[in-house]
Amino acid sequence: MTILRLISSMATKPLLADLVALFKAQAPDVQVQLESVGGVDAAKRVQAGEAFDAVVLASDAIDKLVASGHVLTGSRVDLVHSGVAVAVPAGAEHPDISTEAALKAAILAARTLGYSTGPSGVQLAKQFEAWGIADQIKDRIVQAKPGVPVGSLIAQGEVALGFQQLSEMLGVPGITVLGPLPDAVQITTTFSGSVAATSLHAQVVRTMLAFWASPACSETKRRHGMQAA
Repeated sequence: MTILRLISSMATKPLLADLVALFKAQAPDVQVQLESVGGVDAAKRVQAGEAFDAVVLASDAIDKLVASGHVLTGSRVDLVHSGVAVAVPAGAEHPDISTEAALKAAILAARTLGYSTGPSGVQLAKQFEAWGIADQIKDRIVQAKPGVPVGSLIAQGEVALGFQQLSEMLGVPGITVLGPLPDAVQITTTFSGSVAATSLHAQVVRTMLAFWASPACSETKRRHGMQAA
């Protein structure tokens, strides 16, 4: 029995649980231990030299780990593209978010706004700057702590209008997903897998990542609100 230790960000946790099960059917002698934490924390643990076999994070985070020698050069495999969705508490009014102008108006009207510390949150903050409204709304922003879903803050009433990867919004009780960001300002994150430099089972990890990137896993990715990369 080969045991692989995999660390990922929270955005891909439900998807990876299903992909692990699919791979188990292909390779019953391989056991994958999945741990999902905030993406920033995951990268820090890999950089600290903690022993993992595989890492699944946003592609830019993987590239930084390649550059620092913590994952193997040439082992990056793009798995999914993930877009950002907008949600409100269940039972709340549904603001129009169908266009860039409508979304901006909804943001300006919202009592509180929430986003994550992940790549989508970083890009959203840049969009607020580009619109020239960052100072106007800064006191209303609630940033979720690493590993805390924005959806949970929406459900608890701490956030009136929240933004996060659609995959992390799906199935969260107490919220209503209004839909994706308009195409003009959509934030798409590519999540990639790579072989950790500490792995003693690099070839098994490569085989697993290749399977996860294959058409056999495309429907599972769609079910989780993501597109195959």
